[in-house]
Amino acid sequence: MSQQPWKPQYRETGAPPGGIPPHPGLAGGAVYLDHNATTPVDPRVAEAMTPYLTEFFGNPSSGHPYAEVPRRALAEARAQVAEFVGARPAEIVFTASGSEADLLAVRGAVLAAGRPRPHLVTQATEHPAVLETARALERLHGARVTVLPVDRDGLVEPAALAAALTEDTVLVSVMAANNETGALQPVAELAALAHGHGALFHCDAAQAAGKIPLDVRDLGADLLTVVGHKMYAPKGTAALYVRDGVRLEPVVPGGGQERGLRAGTENVALAVALGAAARIAAAELADGTPARTADLRDGLHRRLADALPGRVRLNGPDKDRLPNTLNISVEGALGHELLAAAPEIAASTGSACHSGARTPSPVLTAMGVEPARALGALRLSLGRWTTPEDIETAATALVRAATR
Repeated sequence: MSQQPWKPQYRETGAPPGGIPPHPGLAGGAVYLDHNATTPVDPRVAEAMTPYLTEFFGNPSSGHPYAEVPRRALAEARAQVAEFVGARPAEIVFTASGSEADLLAVRGAVLAAGRPRPHLVTQATEHPAVLETARALERLHGARVTVLPVDRDGLVEPAALAAALTEDTVLVSVMAANNETGALQPVAELAALAHGHGALFHCDAAQAAGKIPLDVRDLGADLLTVVGHKMYAPKGTAALYVRDGVRLEPVVPGGGQERGLRAGTENVALAVALGAAARIAAAELADGTPARTADLRDGLHRRLADALPGRVRLNGPDKDRLPNTLNISVEGALGHELLAAAPEIAASTGSACHSGARTPSPVLTAMGVEPARALGALRLSLGRWTTPEDIETAATALVRAATR
């Protein structure tokens, strides 16, 4: 018996206006402007993965014919993700989440260094998956951790990193793009500084992947995290690029899958989903989609600023940010109250509610944004199916809510 590989029916091209239909999960609902939290699964991705849930069930590590198609599909998915970030297929390790990939990178590199008191450097607006792993290494393994401050735009000053590096520094971990403000860190410059002191460089690119071009060689990253549900694949699939020659302590010891770094029978369906998502994202990057998204974002910003003169404040950099991300505060209004008064849209604030009291976003706080302005912040993040009509609806709803 020899199984035949499945071929997709959808055109593997970019997104609207590239010819695919509206997303069924967004039809008739509020305008979805929370793509930095999660994205709807692209129907082309769902179609690509379905046969590996319903038909091609074999364990890719088995030696019989039922393993043939899953094994080839897993290899193809690995190659697709590798091509997406400029790596070789053997340098891609599939994981179950971005947090797990960050854990493997940060914990794995620090423990594999074999230093009695290894030094790790990260920065204040990093994702909790990195910050909490660093704190655990400090608490449980005697690591020394330096958390660098950021400037008013949320960026790390290269000079601050240079001053923090020591002969004991084994890893620097700085994200490519902030999930709240979209701020793009100077990754290549920071990586070069780390390498100059013999340290590895890890980059969490969860928010950046699919929105801006990524090439691990150009960035100088030794380790890089890519997350499926941020780029129209299902939750529960991610990947870590591990440069050839980099040693890591495994996150899941066991049967030797994923180069021995992450044991467990591979989830072929989710790996295929991530590969398909990477292929589609690469097509979008090539066809100018980021520029079109930025035009929509900037149109929303202008519409709000014109209708609410003097009240709309941008949080984060104006230029060096993701093309889909708009983080603003509206003076005289709280972010959660604006969203409650604008049910036509689905978006996020950076604040959290604890026992009935709101606390400002840690990201905006680290940037030096005053509490009142931070509590008024809205994160409006556009995506593949966002239309000009959606932007008009969102602007009208927010202006109405802000003027009440």
